Amino acid sequence: MKPSEASVLIRRAVLQDASEVAWVVRQSFLEYQDRYTPEGFSATTPDEQQVRGRMAEGPTWVALLSNAIVGTASAVEKGEGGLYVRGMAVLPSARGRGVGELLLREIEGFAFRNGCTRLLLSTTPFLTGAIRLYERFGFQRTHDGPNDLFGTPLFSMAKALNGRKDFEQVTRKENLCRRTTDTPPAFA
Repeated sequence: MKPSEASVLIRRAVLQDASEVAWVVRQSFLEYQDRYTPEGFSATTPDEQQVRGRMAEGPTWVALLSNAIVGTASAVEKGEGGLYVRGMAVLPSARGRGVGELLLREIEGFAFRNGCTRLLLSTTPFLTGAIRLYERFGFQRTHDGPNDLFGTPLFSMAKALNGRKDFEQVTRKENLCRRTTDTPPAFA
């Protein structure tokens, strides 16, 4: 665990978070807006109502730093045993603190608890930091589509969840993170 992870808390989003989730996603992708088609950027940065719709389709999580939402991700079932990760975003000011990895760990734990056998996602080739994170987390590129989002290029990635061994490893990491984030800091 990175030392900075101790101050990040992951929790399930509630409907009252929808506006802030939409804001975080938009702010996280704003620096890349010129690389998307207008329609692709709009689809990548859902508004509050669209976030509420996604929350009805599957779980959404938020990452909190000093009680402020700095990251988010959601998931939806896809095919037999698949859990599709979508809407993953971390504010530029919170990057490098392990927020993305903690969100992925939470999603992976959810996947195991719900009998999923693989994680899936799609990303754009210009999100190099996110791609490195996904690869470190065990995702590999696939030839599955989609290949574009309203004219913005995409590729897909997948991670197989290998049963009990992976479940035990994820559970250990989740428990360690929860102990660290739930324990008040010791003062000298």
